[in-house]
Amino acid sequence: MHTFAHFSTHDAVPLVKAYNAAMIPQDLLDILVCPVCKKRLQLKETGESLKCTECRRVYPVRDNIPILLVDEAVTEPS
Repeated sequence: MHTFAHFSTHDAVPLVKAYNAAMIPQDLLDILVCPVCKKRLQLKETGESLKCTECRRVYPVRDNIPILLVDEAVTEPS
């Protein structure tokens, strides 16, 4: 006889966010800057990208590696 635990998608969401956010160490986040304007980058809530606080460019994070290439960035509205 098999027993299965019941997990809803609601239960899994906080774990995913915590997992993504924890993948880039804070000491690395503290020194990362935008390659264009040299301003600080902030980890977005999903943990899947970094946003420049000045020029609003958003750089992807792939396999827990920040991709700080200007050609890979998109500009978000403020």
